[in-house]
Amino acid sequence: MTITDWPRTAAEPDPETDAPAAVSGTPQLVSRTPGTVSETPEFVSETESGTGTDTSTAKLTGTQKWTTGAIVIAALALAGIGLYLSFEHVAEFAFKELRFGSLGKGQLFAVGVDVGIMVMIAVDLLMAWLKRPISWIRYPVWLLTAATVVLNAASGAPEGAWKLLDYVAAGAHGVVPVLFITVVELGRDAIDRVVRPEQAERDSIPLLRWVLAPVATARIFRRMRLWGVTSYPEMIRRDQQLIAYEQWLKRKYKGDISQASEDELLPMKMAPYGYTVDQALAMPDEQEQAAQERAEEAERRRLDAETRSEVAKAESEAERLRAKGKVEAVRAEVDGQTGQARAHARAQVSAAERAAALEQEALDQAVIAEARAREAEAERKEAQEREAKAEADLRAAELERQAAEKRKEAAEADRVAAAEAQAIETQKVAEAREAAAEANRRAAETERTAAETRRATAEADRKKAEEERLAKVALADAARAEKEAAEAERAAAETRRAAAEIEQRAVEAEDVAKLKPRERAVRRVARMIFAAGGDADRLPLADIQHELAVTSPGTASEYRQEAAELLAGGYRP
Repeated sequence: MTITDWPRTAAEPDPETDAPAAVSGTPQLVSRTPGTVSETPEFVSETESGTGTDTSTAKLTGTQKWTTGAIVIAALALAGIGLYLSFEHVAEFAFKELRFGSLGKGQLFAVGVDVGIMVMIAVDLLMAWLKRPISWIRYPVWLLTAATVVLNAASGAPEGAWKLLDYVAAGAHGVVPVLFITVVELGRDAIDRVVRPEQAERDSIPLLRWVLAPVATARIFRRMRLWGVTSYPEMIRRDQQLIAYEQWLKRKYKGDISQASEDELLPMKMAPYGYTVDQALAMPDEQEQAAQERAEEAERRRLDAETRSEVAKAESEAERLRAKGKVEAVRAEVDGQTGQARAHARAQVSAAERAAALEQEALDQAVIAEARAREAEAERKEAQEREAKAEADLRAAELERQAAEKRKEAAEADRVAAAEAQAIETQKVAEAREAAAEANRRAAETERTAAETRRATAEADRKKAEEERLAKVALADAARAEKEAAEAERAAAETRRAAAEIEQRAVEAEDVAKLKPRERAVRRVARMIFAAGGDADRLPLADIQHELAVTSPGTASEYRQEAAELLAGGYRP
């Protein structure tokens, strides 16, 4: 910001600030946005050209474009001239005075400084064109340019005493670099205004004010910079308001401002911090209003908290009632299942007792029937033996009869033969004798056959007697096996009755413990495993499904697994 600009309009006091508002009243704020330091300026600052702060966003005309091109070409020519002059002087001075060792190294030094300046200037202009300016990059440029000016001026320094012309010559060496930097700053500012037309411009303080009131002007400049006030007339208006307010207080308290209250002294206290008179006077009311709003907000939060607490209590009570209802429903369900289990256990006990009685009666009837069957079988076998013996006697008698007939025939033949022998000794007698001998032989054969028959009959009788003895032993074994089976069935009935009693006692114990249906089912399966010998794998899943009325083998397997774990944990029915 330069300090030679002169605003077209003088700052005039706001007519509303001649009589400041009372402290207790609500003053009219200059800025509608509370908390901000700068206000919307009442006066529009203008530049020397009279265009003001409004920047035109219209496109350049043809003439303006040609003019811009000519300016750019002239600036480049100025840069070339400056670089050329600076290069020659700085390179020679670096070689001779700065001990770079050779002219080539001095030239490289000059080229490095000039190229560095040009690169930073190019980056500065490019970033300004891209609407992302880098504010600090100009300071290294200024520093290097100042170094170039110093080196150029030093290169023109005389060897002896300085004369006026020597000072002019030294200053002449720095004219072109200063001109170039000035042109660059003008170009940067022009680019920034073109690409960011909405950016607010900062007014400059007139040079005449710096001359006439340097201390007050420096104070105004400091406050404008510190608190972001871009309008110089606005800053003047604020000072005028503050001075007028002080005069009003002096008039009110007859020159003794110390009698004023703390609230009335706020404009003087807050002026160094960028507050206007109206803003400072409005602070107490704003703070009271903010405190009241905070209190109202706290009260609202407290009421909201109480409401939420009551709602939470009501919801908790509702949840408690719902939980109580669920507990009652579960208790009723458990009572129903318990009644069913008790009825089932009683039915099992009664069925087991009836089954045991029926089995005992059937066993008794089976024993009686078996005894009767054995007696009938013995009588039948005895009759068969008598019949077989009678048949054997009959066959023996028949054989005896046949043998007697043979002997009779033989005797008759002997008698006839003897008679014939006595009568005549003929060939027929010899034949008769031969026939008698043959008859005797046949009779002997018949006797032998009869003896064999009697021996076979005796052997058959012996075998029959042995068979009868074995049959009696088998019948005795069968009777004993039937008796043992009856005893085993009776023991099984007793076991089932005991199991039913155990089941009933377990159900009663589960009722006392108020177990859940699944826990009851697991304990029931555990009792089944215990009754099966204690090995869970020996209990078929089908028995569990049938006993618990479940259709899924997976569920039955889960019950069996949990029951095995329960038995492993020490459960005994």
